[in-house]
Amino acid sequence: MSWENINPREELEHMVRERGGWVNSHAHIDRSYIINRDNWSKTGDNLQVKWSHTDQFKASASVETILGHMSRVVENQLAQDTQALGSFIDCDSVVRNKNILAAEKLKERYGKEIQLVFMNQPIKGLVDPIERRWFEEAAEFVDIIGGLPERDSSDDPALDNFDYHLETIFELAIAQNKPLHIHADQKNSPSQQDTEKILKKVEAGAMLGRVTLVHCISLAAQQEIYRKRMYKKMKDLGVSVISCPTAWIDSRRNEVLAPTHNSSTPVDEMIEAGVNVAIGTDNIADIYKPFSDGDMWTELRFLLEANHYYNLQSLANIATINGLHSLSIDVIINSTKELSI
Repeated sequence: MSWENINPREELEHMVRERGGWVNSHAHIDRSYIINRDNWSKTGDNLQVKWSHTDQFKASASVETILGHMSRVVENQLAQDTQALGSFIDCDSVVRNKNILAAEKLKERYGKEIQLVFMNQPIKGLVDPIERRWFEEAAEFVDIIGGLPERDSSDDPALDNFDYHLETIFELAIAQNKPLHIHADQKNSPSQQDTEKILKKVEAGAMLGRVTLVHCISLAAQQEIYRKRMYKKMKDLGVSVISCPTAWIDSRRNEVLAPTHNSSTPVDEMIEAGVNVAIGTDNIADIYKPFSDGDMWTELRFLLEANHYYNLQSLANIATINGLHSLSIDVIINSTKELSI
């Protein structure tokens, strides 16, 4: 018997090119390539501590410096034939309006070569009125409203503002008539059920078909019957999911009991249930992920191996058209207002 060997990577990359090229649906390009010898010691800190580690760069960097970091990412993506890039940008009292101005310049520089989509990141939370004001001002400029409700959550009920954060971003998205991207279930823990809370909000009639969840790692730590119920709701409500495989493969070991699972978005189950799943690089060469180089093939390879999922057509869609859908490319309206803050 003779065997005709195939090269699955070549076939998959060909399918990606046929669909117009890669779509990087989730990144943080405003603070990319900031890792250096001075901050290297901070790379091992946990996520909650790292939320403030980039403040030094954000406070000292000029608009042109930030633009340079953003441009380096775009050049990297263009070299891979990426057709669209979606990125959160921090919008807070530390960076002020510099990220917004840099993002506008980036669109002027590269807008004809790649579709650039921006979301505002409430990295400081929304409880502080000053931080909320900066976030709301930025909402007029970005294409998609961003959310990080975990930033305002707490195990102490008296200090937990998860619902307040969620209510704020939904109200803002409705007022601005823009889609919504929300970081959800990042702890890889069965005690975290952000996805369900967000789906209940959508189910109540807010933002049907216009919400995308980013990560959904903790969903993999739930019982099968619970996971399937969430998948069905996602499909029925038109909620998309973005997986960033290499960003979360490093989930810390702990003694919490949960179903055996990878520290990865359960993409195989979601696709089978009819959920729109896309892919992103997340952080690139920063304090969060110092070794990440923004390579789209690496992300897709991690995704398919972590889920033991080898359907080439579905994988090609995840890397392309599913991402376009999650970024609402066809309904984006870019604003040209000036910041008043």
